[in-house]
Amino acid sequence: MSKDDILLEAEMSMEKSVDYMVHEFAAVRTGKASPGLVENVDVHAYGSTMKLKQLALITTPEARLLVVQPFDAGTVQDIERALRESKIGITPAVDGKIIRLPIPELSEERRKELVRSLRKMAEEARVRVRANRHAAIDEAKKLKGSGGLSEDQLHDVEGEVQKLTDRFVKSIDDHLNHKEAEVMKV
Repeated sequence: MSKDDILLEAEMSMEKSVDYMVHEFAAVRTGKASPGLVENVDVHAYGSTMKLKQLALITTPEARLLVVQPFDAGTVQDIERALRESKIGITPAVDGKIIRLPIPELSEERRKELVRSLRKMAEEARVRVRANRHAAIDEAKKLKGSGGLSEDQLHDVEGEVQKLTDRFVKSIDDHLNHKEAEVMKV
């Protein structure tokens, strides 16, 4: 593995950590309807577990309403059960072959709770980025041990990896600040 390979792998791993956090953020309710709130809910249907987005069309006809239209009317009860058991805090209402999810207004206490949850997700992402930094530096040290890098090159790699780490941690913080503002906006 070369110096460039180490840096490229570190950057890709850190990017995946940030992308995963952004994906987690999408499932956090902000008081307005978004298909991201429910599309990854696990539904037990057809003898296996599937994501809701594979079983139904999810639309937002109004700012505070989600409508779930199953592709197969036979899965309505399975989808309703999965939505009730999920931790999204929204009670589904079955209306024939569709399921309506009215999005209630968030209380101040619930908003603060969501912000705490977002901060925890962001910290987990920072920890993953730092773990990627340690893995990259360890890989560079192994390369130095095998004669592939000089002491100066190792120092350069460590500096580059730290710059990547700082960039991705800043990205995490930016995403967190944006999502916090979105959640706290009444």
